[in-house]
Amino acid sequence: MRSKCFVGFSGYGMPVTNDPLAPLLALTGVEDAFTEARERVDAALRHRALRRNGGQVAAEVGLRAAVASAALEDHRYDLADVRGGTVTDPIVQGALRVSESLGGLTDLWPRAPRQVLARLHMLAARGSVAEADLGRLASGADRIDALAGLVAGNERTPPLLLAAIVHAELITLRPFAGPAGVVARAAARLTLVSRGFDARGLVGVEEGHLTREPEYVGSAGAYATGTPDGVRSWLRHYAAAVIEGADEIPRIGDEVLAPSGG
Repeated sequence: MRSKCFVGFSGYGMPVTNDPLAPLLALTGVEDAFTEARERVDAALRHRALRRNGGQVAAEVGLRAAVASAALEDHRYDLADVRGGTVTDPIVQGALRVSESLGGLTDLWPRAPRQVLARLHMLAARGSVAEADLGRLASGADRIDALAGLVAGNERTPPLLLAAIVHAELITLRPFAGPAGVVARAAARLTLVSRGFDARGLVGVEEGHLTREPEYVGSAGAYATGTPDGVRSWLRHYAAAVIEGADEIPRIGDEVLAPSGG
């Protein structure tokens, strides 16, 4: 079945508002799920390790997010092996490059999303696709234009909802050759960071997706059907993945503090 596009769409007979995605919050359970995710993130960000060791926690989150994102592309390796530098798999290396680049792309993302998507693909796919294909769309140019139009300068859509739709659109379309999922997950993370939901990049949503991998795959497929139930399934999964990522912050923070007893 051909997937349907929700970008700029007032679907299900609902009226267009200043925020074209606002009607999606009315789907059963979505707003409550997003509220819970926001509360869990806020609670996690109060962990004492973040006062002086936030950079270490962010670096560890970035590493784990990259390993999880590669695993979701079916390139699975132990975290310890990746940390030790023994994994040369180009998909893993690409995911690491993407994770390390996000801080430098945060300000550009809401201004030039097409440019950032191309850059993310060049980082993610180097060594796994032909040089000529790096940063170039393989399909869906019109739909990517619509998505870019939604992202650029959008201060209306709640960050979590926008990130979820960015992710779903990109994972459904897979507009780039090779590890397009790595690009999709990174673009969603950039949305959360640039809109201030996770300004320090501490929520490893990728790990949440991996922890709930069957649900991740199933809800992404459901989203692609274009039905209200399918979209609701995806949005509720996305909130659950954010909660998983938030719950990992204090665990990582405790590990960072443990050596010094601090």
